[in-house]
Amino acid sequence: MQFLITLLHILVCFFLIAVILLQSGKAGDIASAFGGMGSQTAFGPRGAQTALGKATIVCAVLFMLTSITLAILTAGGKTNARSILGSAPAASHPAPPPKPLKK
Repeated sequence: MQFLITLLHILVCFFLIAVILLQSGKAGDIASAFGGMGSQTAFGPRGAQTALGKATIVCAVLFMLTSITLAILTAGGKTNARSILGSAPAASHPAPPPKPLKK
């Protein structure tokens, strides 16, 4: 089971990388970098979502789900949560006050 999810996770990773690299940038105009009102502004109107945009969303969701599933499967029900403070030796006596310097 874990092998299949790992294989799916790797395939989703490669597909997600490819889909992201195939997309064109949202702020491709040099004018928009300096505040110009180009055709593609940072917070301006957005066009219809492309197939690559939808594929990116689907791949991102699959990536997150497979990551969480693999994390749960790798833990394997290990609930040996221990505090590092519980293993530290307790101080039985406070430190004595420093002695005054002799002149």
